[in-house]
Amino acid sequence: MTAMQPGATGQDLSPNATLHREAPGARVRVFDPALCCSSGVCGPEPDAALIRFAADLDWLRSSGVPAQRHNLGQDPGPFAAEPLVRRRLGTRGMGCLPMVLVDGEVLTEGRYPTRAELEARLAEQARRTRGKDTATSGEVMP
Repeated sequence: MTAMQPGATGQDLSPNATLHREAPGARVRVFDPALCCSSGVCGPEPDAALIRFAADLDWLRSSGVPAQRHNLGQDPGPFAAEPLVRRRLGTRGMGCLPMVLVDGEVLTEGRYPTRAELEARLAEQARRTRGKDTATSGEVMP
């Protein structure tokens, strides 16, 4: 039996070491617009998308994938320090937030990704990593 988050739609929330094993070194960074708190899940009626995404980040972390979250209102330094985010803010303005990066590449802009999108990108990163590893070792990928 798998652990289920209230409101989840049949997604397995049990710790999934496979993600970390398959995409070692993968890193997720979230650049949130200014929120009232670090997750935005507060107040009498928090946004359902923020609740879902907070659960997805917890799931990633429990799977061994490092995930950092930066709130523009409380933690603006990383926004200025990340060239890609700085450029997008300059061209698109606040409409590019939230922005989610996986290993420095944009996964989504202006919305939070679904768990399926996170899983797909991490699987893609794993394939790239395996391809680089086999290219340098002389092995042939299956």
